[in-house]
Amino acid sequence: MERQLVLEFVRVTEAGAVASARLMGRSDAKGADHAAVEAMRHAMDEVRMSGTIVIGEGERDEAPMLYIGERVGAGWAADGEPSTGAVAAVDIAVDPLEGTGLVARGQDGAISVLAVAEAGGLLHAPDIYMEKLCVGPGAAGKVRMDYPVAANLRIIADSLGREIEDLTVVILDRPRHQALTESVRATGARIRLIADGDLSAAISCAVSGTGDHCVMGSGGAPEGVLTAAALRCLGGQILGRFVPRNDVERQRCLSMGIDADRVYDTAELASGSSIIFAATGVTDGSLLKGVRFFGGGARTHSLVMGLESRTIRFVDTVHMFDAQAFGRVRL
Repeated sequence: MERQLVLEFVRVTEAGAVASARLMGRSDAKGADHAAVEAMRHAMDEVRMSGTIVIGEGERDEAPMLYIGERVGAGWAADGEPSTGAVAAVDIAVDPLEGTGLVARGQDGAISVLAVAEAGGLLHAPDIYMEKLCVGPGAAGKVRMDYPVAANLRIIADSLGREIEDLTVVILDRPRHQALTESVRATGARIRLIADGDLSAAISCAVSGTGDHCVMGSGGAPEGVLTAAALRCLGGQILGRFVPRNDVERQRCLSMGIDADRVYDTAELASGSSIIFAATGVTDGSLLKGVRFFGGGARTHSLVMGLESRTIRFVDTVHMFDAQAFGRVRL
């Protein structure tokens, strides 16, 4: 699957990024998200796969495209069965625009992202909160969700050969994280509060040189599955505990086979043996550059990873929308 489809999935995230980037700073979060959804959905139609959305924009009655259970790709026959021309039957987790508010405000850190695995290789997570702890390869397997904040930061610092004061902890800027933020400050570690986009931050903490060292706090559970797919490829770790806020959400967990009282590890959230993860920057971030437009075209910066091949590629693409565009590109 990986060799045939890896660049096809980059084209899908590129499509979402370019479409949503046109609305940067226009205070239209819904419009930016819709543009990304529509562009990615149409791009998926050209991929030679029999794909099923397992994490997407919601249930069918909530989203017209990329809804959970939707069949995508050019590999479906008229009778609803995979065609002989399909390269693979896959499950897909997609977030067409992580950071809708970031794009609306013209802020850094928005990405268009998807993860792909063989059928059954991605946990079908309910759209509720998840408490998360994300670290890079050095600390993977050493941290624990039930350890005190100071103990986990000591482990992370030791794994990197530095002091706690040298660490940068990324936390979503939310009132619910006040106590967590104070606990981190008490250790002497630095904090980077972000308005949105904990998935992008989690990837950054597993890549040397970004300046981010771990992610703590609660965010969306579907994004946790996407994070797990990325960290499987990078050798990092996510620990996640689902956080139902009421009986309805707890019942939804039970109906989906989710145990809200246990901590899920990386390979439980993304268990596939063949995983592809692709992300394209929409606005500038610590890991990916945002979309840059020029007369008649655009330039995108993407990350694509394969678990089987153990490859990590950064893809710099120039998109020419008219025949004269290339002469206006500044490389």
